[in-house]
Amino acid sequence: MGFADSYLGKLRKKIGHDKIIVAGARAIIRNKKGEVLLIRRKDTGRWGMPAGSLELGDSVTDAVKREVQEETGLKVVSCRPMAIYSDPKYSVTYQNGDQVQIFAMVFIVDEWEGELISETDETSDIGFFPLDKLPDTHEMYLETLEDLKIFDGEFIVK
Repeated sequence: MGFADSYLGKLRKKIGHDKIIVAGARAIIRNKKGEVLLIRRKDTGRWGMPAGSLELGDSVTDAVKREVQEETGLKVVSCRPMAIYSDPKYSVTYQNGDQVQIFAMVFIVDEWEGELISETDETSDIGFFPLDKLPDTHEMYLETLEDLKIFDGEFIVK
């Protein structure tokens, strides 16, 4: 599904670039070495976690599973919630002028299957990285990865 056909794309046709709250899901996927899987976005060239917004009819777990598969080729077998980010400071203005306040649920993917795809419609590269040697990663994902380092099982709300 292209952006124009998505829930958010249809909403944008009606409201333009005005600021809206966008519900989304992010996935933290680690390999056996503890490295995190990051994707390189085609639109910005920066790295981040597999993530995306909910579509009508989605649950948040539906969204994280769909986004992981679309952006990495992996199928999520099991995942658990780690955090929610909803503070107005998580507002973004995209290159096209669209303004959003992010409302993101972060999941730790405990089990997955499949083979990684290095390039998709939205991504130009993919790889596992040690937490202390990350590539050019967007700040909101860096905060989530810092929270992962201190995550003790208690749900984080920001």
